[in-house]
Amino acid sequence: MTMLPILAQGADSVSPMALVAVAFVCLFLLIFFAVFLRYAGLWIQCKMTRAGVSFPNLVMMTIRKVNPAIIVRCKIMATQAGLTGISTRAMEAHYLAGGDIQKVVRALVAAHRAKLGLDWQTAQAIDLAGREVLDAVRTSVYPKVIDCPDPKKSSGTLDAVAGDGIQLKARARVTVRTNIQQLIGGATEETVIARVGQGIVQAIGSTSSYKTVLENPDSISQTVLGQGLEAQTAFEIVSIDIADIDVGDNIGARLQADQAEADMRVAQAKAEQKRAEAVAREQEMVALTQKNRAQVVLSEAEVPEAIAAAFRERQLGLMDYYELKNVQADTKMRSAIAGAGDEVAPSVENLS
Repeated sequence: MTMLPILAQGADSVSPMALVAVAFVCLFLLIFFAVFLRYAGLWIQCKMTRAGVSFPNLVMMTIRKVNPAIIVRCKIMATQAGLTGISTRAMEAHYLAGGDIQKVVRALVAAHRAKLGLDWQTAQAIDLAGREVLDAVRTSVYPKVIDCPDPKKSSGTLDAVAGDGIQLKARARVTVRTNIQQLIGGATEETVIARVGQGIVQAIGSTSSYKTVLENPDSISQTVLGQGLEAQTAFEIVSIDIADIDVGDNIGARLQADQAEADMRVAQAKAEQKRAEAVAREQEMVALTQKNRAQVVLSEAEVPEAIAAAFRERQLGLMDYYELKNVQADTKMRSAIAGAGDEVAPSVENLS
């Protein structure tokens, strides 16, 4: 009972500022302990691996919206692989730029082991450009095979016609590896496939006979390979192999047959035109004949009038008229005997 007044007097003697200071120190120690517990594991890893990432830097990564765990793992990976020229701030900058820092570091490690000469600036530029930098490094170490034509886009073949008109259907397999120095701005696989296809078609078309291609397909590969098709592309062509080649149609014979049929149609059209012109000319001659016959009939119709006028003017006598009738009858008889039909000399009747 005697201790309570003493404690009460001690509590009253402590100033409020001291209590605030004690509370602030306790809060600070609590926060520091919580932060230490959060980053202690990463900091210990950095110390044990000599990654060179300090404890305050880990805290600042979180403030800068950077995942410290990813940066620490990448830093440790680079340090253990012997890549000492990559700073922590550079990794943070690439992470904030939206790049895949893990793939970049793994690609750098693989390139360093394979002695490809890939540096940090080039690797991050490739990654930020949207290219798969890790796949590019893997392809540089282990070349990959590309089918030509691409079976994902076309199930057909490369169709070409040799000099003798025989069609050949070929499929090729192109072995390429990535050219790291031309990966930025270089053409993709589609360009390589298109160029190889064009080269194969051109090489087959320049041969004199399809038998030459079938006997030695490697000559086509060597011809295409020597054209420098990998220029301005992200790949280096290692080899071009003709995987399959088949004989197709006789395009030359088909074209000749089509040309002959076209020529025949042209000749038929010209003959039909000439026949139509001849028929038109015949019809014109028939019309001209009818016109002349009409003129003859008109002239024959004037004969009786002329005879009657001769009688009236006493230029023709009765004996002359009878003699004319006898001549007409004799002419009619001779025509009947000769089989001339009904065509006789004009009769003289109805003189009046």
